[in-house]
Amino acid sequence: MNGKTPLFGKTLSELQALVASYGWPKFAARQMADWLYGKEISLIDEMSNLSKKARELLSEHHTFGLAEPVEVKTSTDGTKKYLFPAGHDQFIETAMIPFKDRKTVCVSTQVGCKMGCLFCMTGKQGFQGQLTAGEIANQIRSIPEWREVTNIVYMGMGESFDNLDEVLKSVEILTAEWGYAMSPRRITVSSIGIVPGLIRFLDECEAHLAISLHTPFPEERQQLMPVQIAYPLDDVIEEVRKRDFGGQRRVSFEYIVFGGFNDTPRHAKELSRLLTGIKCRINLIRFHPIPGTPLQATDEITLQAFKDQLNNKGLLTTIRTSRGLDIDAACGLLSTQALAIRSGNP
Repeated sequence: MNGKTPLFGKTLSELQALVASYGWPKFAARQMADWLYGKEISLIDEMSNLSKKARELLSEHHTFGLAEPVEVKTSTDGTKKYLFPAGHDQFIETAMIPFKDRKTVCVSTQVGCKMGCLFCMTGKQGFQGQLTAGEIANQIRSIPEWREVTNIVYMGMGESFDNLDEVLKSVEILTAEWGYAMSPRRITVSSIGIVPGLIRFLDECEAHLAISLHTPFPEERQQLMPVQIAYPLDDVIEEVRKRDFGGQRRVSFEYIVFGGFNDTPRHAKELSRLLTGIKCRINLIRFHPIPGTPLQATDEITLQAFKDQLNNKGLLTTIRTSRGLDIDAACGLLSTQALAIRSGNP
């Protein structure tokens, strides 16, 4: 970008600081926010209610900041996977999932991931960098369906709470009246449970929360998710239990079901004990095998029986439909490792 910084992705307070640094009137920040998030433009020079001199100064130091996807793959079920540039010779993947009258966008928050979960292709890619709030919001703004998006889930590449400042800024842009004015109840942020980030998120954001759980037993969870060592599941549940999820805000627990590992009546019983008193939903997710892991998918009969066992114990439990399997857009399959290797940045 030749040293220029993007405007797209700045919050109103950041725009206010910017116009103050230029000695412009305060209302110019609102005008810029309206152009950035309220109108379908992509060039600074199109901000027609700013003076020509102001636009020239902005263009000298900034870019508008939008980036089109460089590739799109379409599944037989209508799911689309978009490839976006991110940083120098890096890429991220974003999934758009249509279902009936809904269009849900699954956004990424990092290039790769540090967490190293045993079941995730993104984790096998390793970590290449953080996304900015603009790069996160751009995954919605720069797809052809962006005006039709009804729901957003932060469940793509990366761990949301490992990039929390930018995640919170992106949610602010999506929900603020000066931004896209979406209801935070249409946004779900997923995390494996980094406790300091969890506390901040619950204090500072009104979006729904999804916690990657995958087993109620700490020793098993540690096998799946190294984060268990630093942030034990009991600590995560304790923080969730402190909050009121009895109103419109929801908490859900994501549970990938592995054959012979976490799909037994013993697991259902312990889940019931662990989550007693928390108004929540459990989303069971079919495992899609990936290279280099000993984990296997459970069979459909066991999966259905496990769901029934949980529901019978009073836990609202559903099985998430796998979408975009034929284009590797389903849960746990997003990765740009091959592209990173191809570009010389493994």
